[in-house]
Amino acid sequence: MRYRDQRRSESAPARQNFTPRKSMGQNFLQDEEISRWIGDQVQPDGADLVVEIGPGMGALTKHLVGRPKKLILIEKDAQLGPELQGQFEGRGDVEVIHNDATRIDLRPWFRHGPLKLVGNLPYSVGGEILKHWLTPPTPVSCAVFMLQKEVCDRLAATCEDDSYGALSLLVQKDWNVEMLRVVPPEVFNPKPKVDSAIIRLTPRDPATLPVFDHVLFDRLVRMGFSQRRKQLKNLLPDAPGGWDSLIQALGVSPTVRAEALSLAQWIQIARHYEQRHEADAGQKASEMFDVVNESNEVIGQLTRGEVHKRKLLHRAVHIFVINKRGQIYLQQRSHLKDVSPLKWDSSAAGHLDAGEDYATAAVRELGEEIGIHVPSTELAAQIPAGDNTDHEFVELRLAHHDGPVRCLPEEIATGEWFKPKDIDAWVDARPQDFAKGFVTCWKAWRK
Repeated sequence: MRYRDQRRSESAPARQNFTPRKSMGQNFLQDEEISRWIGDQVQPDGADLVVEIGPGMGALTKHLVGRPKKLILIEKDAQLGPELQGQFEGRGDVEVIHNDATRIDLRPWFRHGPLKLVGNLPYSVGGEILKHWLTPPTPVSCAVFMLQKEVCDRLAATCEDDSYGALSLLVQKDWNVEMLRVVPPEVFNPKPKVDSAIIRLTPRDPATLPVFDHVLFDRLVRMGFSQRRKQLKNLLPDAPGGWDSLIQALGVSPTVRAEALSLAQWIQIARHYEQRHEADAGQKASEMFDVVNESNEVIGQLTRGEVHKRKLLHRAVHIFVINKRGQIYLQQRSHLKDVSPLKWDSSAAGHLDAGEDYATAAVRELGEEIGIHVPSTELAAQIPAGDNTDHEFVELRLAHHDGPVRCLPEEIATGEWFKPKDIDAWVDARPQDFAKGFVTCWKAWRK
């Protein structure tokens, strides 16, 4: 214990003599009041996990230690990283990771549950860190960052602002962005040449927007803002039904430019290219299912709504899609699902239609939900109906696929490839994150 205390006492002078590296964009915050205030904005008290990116000299860190159940510090600098490890050696509630924050694999972090992220980000790599940590799917539930003010302005801008652009839309489709405070150069060492600002990002409720193809949205936005002075009709591909039909749907001038359209209008553009012209209806309660008895024998047909309401026994198929690296694709269910919305689930899963067999349903679900077309699947397990399967007789089937996955947004919010060992740890730590049927299927397959 005496040796550990000596290490701590030596680390502070060492960091005080540390010279910030211009090549790494290091500008260390020196103001005590601002540091404490930033820590408070992430609401760390009692949080399961708070992650600080780039703790540097520890100005913010000292206002976080001891407040969450677990604090993880990620420091890339070759001198500061080991010194932080020495300072907090022996503390079970603080972990130091000496690594580049843009290279950390986030998939194992889902087992910790929603985490809170905070940091005074280097100007040089702030954008890369934002993209790495905030691109869905992500375990981040709240992020408080200090960045150069110009970037924060762009992140928070709406179409009435001069800073509004592609970055604004690409971030705001998934996140609510709040500009919290402007910070002058004088509180840093060395002083940057521009003002900084503090922003807070929280996940956008998917129910506040109509469903749309996020990949198509991103592509159209980037095209629309590629040459800001040009009219949008000269930058986007030919619209279904012609440019006039799109303009009429938007209710704007034919000569409109990208920056004049709001997030809602850009989503409307993406939906127009997808030829989505009806309001989101979710799953149809009138869809017909086979109703079965305790021996999985068909005894009749009823609608989806009636089957779920009366908790009648019926049939479903789950499919695990495996790539050549042995990873499993998991989907996060759409908020429109009538059962287990926004829970994580198998690669594809669904009920058997009336008169349909399991193998046929598996091939159909893969095509409908994630755009994978395979001739057949392999039976992996048969699971009896019960509360742990939401009263479904389930067949688990396997498919192999190494190409792209294209999620149908009505069915799936997002998805990712995971290593089986990471799924094991996640299921053990947080079974509540998953649909019941998936947990049962996963345990059956892992046996």
